[in-house]
Formats: sequence, structure tokens, C-alpha cells
Amino acid sequence: MRFLLAAILVPLVLVAGFLAYALSPREIEAIAPPARVSFSPVAIERGQRLALLGNCNVCHTAEGGRPYSGGYGVETPFGTIYGTNITPEPETGIGAWSLEAFDRSMREGIDREGRHLYPAFPYDHFTKISDGDVAALYAFLMTREPVREAARANDLPFPLRFRPLLAGWKLLAFREGRFEPDAAADAEVDYGRYLVEGLGHCGACHTPRNLIQAERRDAALRGGVSAGWTAPAIAGEAAAAVPWTQASLETYLSDGFDPDHGAGAGPMQPVGVNLARTPSEDARAVAAYLMTVLQPRPALPPPLADPAADPATIALFEGACLFCHDGAASGGARGVTLDRSTAVQAEDATNLVNFLFHGRQPAAGSAGSHMPGFAAALTNDQAEALVAYVRARYSGLPPFPDTAEAVRAARRASAP
Repeated sequence: MRFLLAAILVPLVLVAGFLAYALSPREIEAIAPPARVSFSPVAIERGQRLALLGNCNVCHTAEGGRPYSGGYGVETPFGTIYGTNITPEPETGIGAWSLEAFDRSMREGIDREGRHLYPAFPYDHFTKISDGDVAALYAFLMTREPVREAARANDLPFPLRFRPLLAGWKLLAFREGRFEPDAAADAEVDYGRYLVEGLGHCGACHTPRNLIQAERRDAALRGGVSAGWTAPAIAGEAAAAVPWTQASLETYLSDGFDPDHGAGAGPMQPVGVNLARTPSEDARAVAAYLMTVLQPRPALPPPLADPAADPATIALFEGACLFCHDGAASGGARGVTLDRSTAVQAEDATNLVNFLFHGRQPAAGSAGSHMPGFAAALTNDQAEALVAYVRARYSGLPPFPDTAEAVRAARRASAP
């Protein structure tokens, strides 16, 4: 009988305890939007820099929308989660949030009303940010132009719309805590680690995830996926024909392009755009830290000088690709030479196919490398043959294992 009672009571107690925890966050009292004069110009300027480093404008601005007014859709395996309005508008934004409420959202993933936030908002990284930087980011956001824009409803199945369930995810995957400096480390390297692990939340894209979509701590920065692109490993062995150096990493991060590796595209492209607008010491520090965790890949066999391909594929390559991407043929490549492209050297065809279909266009108002997309000009079979030919001609690696699926996925993404 005692065993039966225990078998009944223990689960009930555990469930009750979980519900108490899940429903425990209190609502923090609303405030009137603070006046701009209540924030120092130094804090606002620092906050602007932090907002760029954290790419806040990317996830909190819809295409064609007002800055920070929300509406951008973050695709997850469970559905779409939309970025919220973080302008100081009191009813639809965060104008009624105190610094305490803002700090709690960053540290614990709980909004002012006491609701758990989805980890598409990377509070598992933001929890590491210093108190001063949280306050500076708050000062910047609360001095933006208020925009009245209600949040879009997330496109999630019913169980996941019940936010208290997120408390279970936090129990399994979230660890609150500030960044811990390493007194023995070089100051620049440690600042880079602070940016990578904290505000920059690099692991959100560059770390593989487990079944509950939490980052795998045992494979931090070893590569992941984001918005249909492969986010390559930036720790451990990196797929690169030319080993990364601190100088080339810094160039890539701040310019979005490095001639020995290629151009940032997809979700990485706005990261470079934002880093180019912050002091150079930020990209330099990130590069310095990454050089302590990157390892060169062993030397590869030479690529095939004349890979087998049908004449139509060779003609397609020579007409569409050769002039811009082969230095010898063009008298100086306008794009990265393909034997150095990290997309060609990658473990799968995803990024190379994405470049082929979508190209790369500079952000509005900024300069940068440009490549047209060829999705409308190529059939799936042509794209698959072209990617296979480029892989064989410009790398000493085996054929991509999944080219056909990568082409189909890119085709779906390019559909209107």
C-alpha cells in the first residue's frame, strides 16, 4: 500500500512543483516611458553599439518595417516565432517596461507580464551580458522612435502555444549566469569570448541542437543550421582550403568578404553589415578569440583537373560562373576563386546551392560583393549537375552526399 501511495503521490508532487515553478513569475509593474534626458548620451551610444553586436535590428524588424517594431519570422522546426516590438511604445512595445523588467527578459527569458519567452530570443546567451551593458542597451532602445505595432501571433501547434511549458525547456536546457572573465587570458581574447558567448550569440546558429532544440554544450560552435543555410563550424576543425588567420577572420567579419574564403550570405550577411558599423576592435576581438578554438583541417588531395561532365554542364559553367570565379580565366577574380570557397569545401551542398539559386545582394545603402541568383534560369537537374561539377573541379573532396535534396530545399525557398 505504501508503495502504491508513493507511486501516486510522487508524480503528483512533481507535477505540482513544476506547475508552481512554471506559473510563478510575477508581473512587474508598468511604468511611464522614461524621458530621453533620463539616459546619458554615453549610455545611449554604448547601447547602439551593443544593439548592432547583438543584431537586434535583424530579428525585431520585418522586411520593409520600421526599425525594432517587430514582425520578423524566425523559422524553427516547430513553427514560426515572430520578433516582437521593442520600441518604447507603451502598449505594443516595451515603453512600459522598467529596467528591472528588461533585465529579467534578458537574464531569465520572462517578459514584463510574467510570461516565459521562447528561446528563439537567445536569453541563454544574453544572460551572460554585464549589468552595465544591459542598462546601456535599455537606454538605447528606450530612446528609439516609438512605433505602434502589435506583435504577430506565433505560428505554433497548440501545445507549444501554452507558454508555461517553456519552464520545462528551461529546466532542461537553460543555465542563468553572468560571463566569467578569465584572468589568465589575453584581454582582447577574453573580450572576444564575451561577445561570442554573450551578446553576439554565435552559438545560436553555429552550434548543433538536440531534440528539444537546445544547443549541444558538448559541440559548442561545431556547426549548425540557420534559415536554410549551413552555419559552418567556427571551433574545432573548419572546412577551409586556406586556413583561417586572425586577419582573414577580422576582414570577413567586418567586410562580409574575404578573398581566401568567400562572402557571408544568408543569416550571416547582416552580421557583417552590423559589425562594419561598430569599432574595429569588436571584430578584431571576436577573431582573436575564434583563433584560440579553431583548428586547421588536414591537407586535402588536389582537385580533379578535368572532371567528367557532360558538355552542356561545362558550357553552363563557363557561361555563368567562370568569368567571376576563376582568377586565371578572368584576369583576376571578381568573386572568390572557387578552389578557396568555403561553400565548395563544405561537408554538404546546402550553401553552394543557396549561392547558386539566391546569389548575394548587398544590403540597401551598403557596398559589398554582388552575385545574381540563377534559380529562375536553371532546372533542378542542371543545378545538381553544376554543383557536382564545381565540387569535383575545385576541391579534392568526395562528391556532396545530398545535392539533390539541397537543390529541392533551395527551390522550395525560392518559390513565391
